[in-house]
Amino acid sequence: MTFDEFAAARLQAVLRFATALTGDPDLAKDLVQEVLIRASERWAAIGSPEAYVRKMVVNEYLSWRRRSWRLIPSGEGDHIAAGASPDPADRCVERQALLGEMAKLPRRQRTALVLRYYEGFRDAEIAELMGCTPSTVRGHVFRALAALRVEMGEPVGAAALIKEGR
Repeated sequence: MTFDEFAAARLQAVLRFATALTGDPDLAKDLVQEVLIRASERWAAIGSPEAYVRKMVVNEYLSWRRRSWRLIPSGEGDHIAAGASPDPADRCVERQALLGEMAKLPRRQRTALVLRYYEGFRDAEIAELMGCTPSTVRGHVFRALAALRVEMGEPVGAAALIKEGR
């Protein structure tokens, strides 16, 4: 598959994934643009484009150093649900509250949640993408869900809520 074919076929999926990580569609576009520029330069050497680009997106998201890009204001993340089919009002309000709280999580915890519940990856796959061990992934997910439960004041069904926000 050529780079142009990959970009045409998978751009929207990569953008949705980046939006789930950043909580901001504009920031996600910047992140994906940066990643695709770098990927295009070495496309001939890439064996598995889907996995490679996903790992690049995760690495780029986790390594951004500029303070203005690292800060995600409270309430961001509501954009993930944009364009989704209409929900009953109570589910919509609950999901928006969850996404707002997810925006407050540290990057690695948020990344672990998105990879597990949005992308459906197993701990070993997440660990490979994040450059850590599976037990570290489980720790990130555990702490993130615990923080969400405290902030939301009730048990959080993160898997169902995040998946509906696609």
